[in-house]
Amino acid sequence: MAANPHYQEAESQGSVPLAIVTVSDTRTPETDVSGQLIRTLAEAAGHYVVDYRIVKDEPAQVQEALETFAAGAARIIIFNGGTGISQRDRTYDVISKSLEKTLTGFGELFRMLSYEQVGSAAMMSRATAGVYRLKVIISTPGSPNAVRLAMEKLILPEIQHLAWEITR
Repeated sequence: MAANPHYQEAESQGSVPLAIVTVSDTRTPETDVSGQLIRTLAEAAGHYVVDYRIVKDEPAQVQEALETFAAGAARIIIFNGGTGISQRDRTYDVISKSLEKTLTGFGELFRMLSYEQVGSAAMMSRATAGVYRLKVIISTPGSPNAVRLAMEKLILPEIQHLAWEITR
């Protein structure tokens, strides 16, 4: 894909600053395996984390993290957790209402790839992505396997392209 002029231009922009928000009622910085996995994979790919936060699965806390990080230096904001259908899963509800543009393909591709790993349970994921205030917002499930899948198969292969597209 590097032969594509868009990819060449995107790659010339260099490392992408990103923010990580873990949405969980139980995680701490020491037990946040998925948040740390996002950081590790992003940094191994040459990108850097400018903000990180753990919030409870409360709409006001998710919204406040979105607003704060959208006003910051990150060009990509990755939320993990709270995308299922249980009563406490509210990340999708907050994020989807805020998105100015949606990237429906992200959720579709994530569920397709997830189906190969977990079968029909993939339909319960409300993974989503889009643009909010010139930032790419990505919301993944909170399990380490889901985070790894999203990062390796979808986010990292496109991270520079996504960051470039929203600013051109």
